[in-house]
Amino acid sequence: MLQLQVINENPEHVIERLAVKHFDAREPIMRIVELDKQRRAAQKQRDDNASQLNKMAAQIGALMKQGKRDEAEQAKAAVAQLKATNKEIDDTMTAAANEITEILLTIPNMPYQGVPEGRTAEDNVVEKSGGPEPHLGEDALPHWELAKKYNLIDFDLGVKITGAGFPVYVGKGAKLQRALIQFFLDEAGKAGYVEIEPPLVVNEASGLGTGQLPDKEGQMYHCQVDNFYLIPTAEVPVTNIYRDVILNPEDLPKKNCAYSACFRREAGSYGKDVRGLNRLHQFDKVEIVRIERPEDSYAALEEMKDHVQGLLEKLELPWHILRLCGGDMSFTSAITFDFEVWSAAQKRWLEVSSVSNFETYQANRLKCRYRGDDKKTHLCHTLNGSALALPRIVAALLENNQTPEGIRIPKALQRYTGFEIID
Repeated sequence: MLQLQVINENPEHVIERLAVKHFDAREPIMRIVELDKQRRAAQKQRDDNASQLNKMAAQIGALMKQGKRDEAEQAKAAVAQLKATNKEIDDTMTAAANEITEILLTIPNMPYQGVPEGRTAEDNVVEKSGGPEPHLGEDALPHWELAKKYNLIDFDLGVKITGAGFPVYVGKGAKLQRALIQFFLDEAGKAGYVEIEPPLVVNEASGLGTGQLPDKEGQMYHCQVDNFYLIPTAEVPVTNIYRDVILNPEDLPKKNCAYSACFRREAGSYGKDVRGLNRLHQFDKVEIVRIERPEDSYAALEEMKDHVQGLLEKLELPWHILRLCGGDMSFTSAITFDFEVWSAAQKRWLEVSSVSNFETYQANRLKCRYRGDDKKTHLCHTLNGSALALPRIVAALLENNQTPEGIRIPKALQRYTGFEIID
């Protein structure tokens, strides 16, 4: 969440930046400013009362020594009254602090200065593109037909076992999944990321820590008996490793990667763009997470973008990078770059990765801090990215590499699959 100090220092700037996300922040921001004024005024009164109580305690002791019992009893009554007043002040301060926190949890992160204006995905900016241009005939098949033709993925069986959006991978389809996961993990390891195998369910505190709650509770599968949530991404458990942690300077940066299944309800998703692997309720993904000093986080963001780009180049896929506009960004992100690959048979771009810098927004919720050279504690910056999400990668690989002889496997994957072609 946003830092209270930042809001108090320049509330108009915060309101102006949040407008880039098309979030009207004036009422909640000014309410926070007013509540914090009340809280600080109450704190000053509480401190003054504490000083007065100390003086009165000394006075009572002196009166007792002098045998002035009546005056001492009057002073004790005044102390009791002051303590009762302090209880009321404490209640006022607690109520103000609680309301401030409740409001802060509803306010998104401020976008970085480099975030473009815009409301929808149509306003995102293409920053860079590359990769081979696939040349397919008019009879090219979409991946869901290829999956059936070569017995790679059984969507109907997934519906039988669970429901729509839970595919069953079969034979070489399952091996291709496993190959991609191992390839992504190996590449992350080469880049210095330490692998984590996290739980697939998290508690409410973890969801709050990374900003999935209270923003996206409708998109998460909730185990109500235990109040656990199935993870929508490994970002959640991996970043929460650093909740309530103070890191030493030599500990930074922290670089982790994790493979996990991901679960998303995707409520309201329908139509042709969700067919096949385009949008699932359960899918596999390798995530990269970084904890950085603030001054290093944007250099780290560029490294993460280069890493994802390198994966797509090794997979021989056509790709481009989008700088998301304010209206298309997530609740928690300060800046996000989406990577998309071209689906030659569907003739559309498919998102396969989002790489984001959250600056101090998640760290403030998590209380993820580091001890600086000044010996004081400071909030870290948190970053994460998909490296990569599998479903649409598989879709593009199947579609773009189809030939009359079968589906060609990119050279970088062949040592993982054990085969060069699916026929």
